[in-house]
Amino acid sequence: MFIFAIVLSTIYASYTGSFRIVNETESQTDIYEMARIALERMHEDLESVYISEKAKGSESEEEASSSSGFFGEDKEITGRSADSLEFSSTAHVDFSEEDETCGTAEIAYYVQEGNDGEGLVLYRSDTPAFEEKPEKATGGLVLCDSLVSVNFTYYDDDEDDDGYDDWGDSTSDQSKNPIPTRVSILLEFQNRSDPEKPFKFLTTVALPVGNG
Repeated sequence: MFIFAIVLSTIYASYTGSFRIVNETESQTDIYEMARIALERMHEDLESVYISEKAKGSESEEEASSSSGFFGEDKEITGRSADSLEFSSTAHVDFSEEDETCGTAEIAYYVQEGNDGEGLVLYRSDTPAFEEKPEKATGGLVLCDSLVSVNFTYYDDDEDDDGYDDWGDSTSDQSKNPIPTRVSILLEFQNRSDPEKPFKFLTTVALPVGNG
């Protein structure tokens, strides 16, 4: 009986250990896939940024900022970075067969706390330019969840190494251009096996009209 108990405990430990590894691997795979899809969507949105001729021709920084429609705000939720970003883009996503909308759309990213009170949720709203925009930080679809933080950094030129936490504030001393030349996106996802080491995904998007 003693030997039999040892054998059973060894088998059980091996069995539960294997399932734990499988579950962790599946969870990490889901996170990597979710991060890939979210960053690809954001990359396409930002590469398709639309800047009006009025903003391009504005002589003052204040006029350019107010007419470009590109606003990034540094925010926090319970001490965690939860930045928001709004801009005009030609990357409108059509979810309806009846929707024949083309042209520019107002795209917004915003973050809210998840229902479980633990992870953050990143939302993306997409409103055609001729339609009335929803109330701020509403009307979006979930882009990804289980986040620890969402951070945007804005760069004014290729030699700018520090970047800016906000963009579009005409009272700041930043913008030679109505929109940044590039935007860095950092997404941190929860790591349930080691909460102190979240999964980090970083990409930088060059805005081709940033120098316009």
